[in-house]
Parts: sequence; structure tokens; C-alpha cells
Amino acid sequence: QVQLVESGGGLVQAGGSLRLSCAASGGTLSRYSMGWFRQAPGKEREFVAAISWSAVSTYYADSVKGRFTISGDNAKNTVYLQMISLKPDDTAVYYCAATKSRFATVDSNYYAYWGQGTQVTVSS
Repeated sequence: QVQLVESGGGLVQAGGSLRLSCAASGGTLSRYSMGWFRQAPGKEREFVAAISWSAVSTYYADSVKGRFTISGDNAKNTVYLQMISLKPDDTAVYYCAATKSRFATVDSNYYAYWGQGTQVTVSS
């Protein structure tokens, strides 16, 4: 069973950048499709980005298109979320998730494995 650990969150000013990492153990990420989700206080968890098995396809929420980039490094068994031009509305706990499917999805219900989350706070 794959285990996921996120890192890279923190406090940044609006307009700044962060790179989140999701390191996997107990499984090879190239055999999973991966997603990033986020949850702000008082709000439901929402889809941010996803990358399919072997990085054939990527998907983004409209709110982050052009600012966030999801990528994977099979050698390091790690998935990244590069975030630029951050806005206060991006403030949330960010989670990575994995599904044993060659197809990525925006639906969190299809992801069986989740990390513990990393806090991203964007100040105005």
C-alpha cells in the first residue's frame, strides 16, 4: 500500500511561489495517477491538479490554470505542484492523493491513498 507524505508548504506573500512535494513509499508512483486537492477553512475539499499514469495527461482546476504545474519524478518517486503568482484565495491545506488507475480524475472519491496535507498560507 502506497504511503504519501507532502512537504513544501508555508507562508508566502501574494504573488510569490511555492513548490509542494509528495513523496511516496510502498509503491511506484509511475503505476498510479496522482492528484492534488486543497481544503480551505469552512470549505469543501476541491480539486487542484492531476497527472495520469506515466504523465501522459495533466488536468487543472480553472482557478489555477496557468499558475500551477503538476509534474512527477519517477527516479525520486515524487510528485510536485509548482505554484506561482499565488493569491490569498490559494490559502488551504494541500493534499496529494493516488489512484491505481492509468487515468487521472478530478473526483476525490476515486483516490484511495492520501497524504496528511501541508498548509499553504498566502498573505495579502
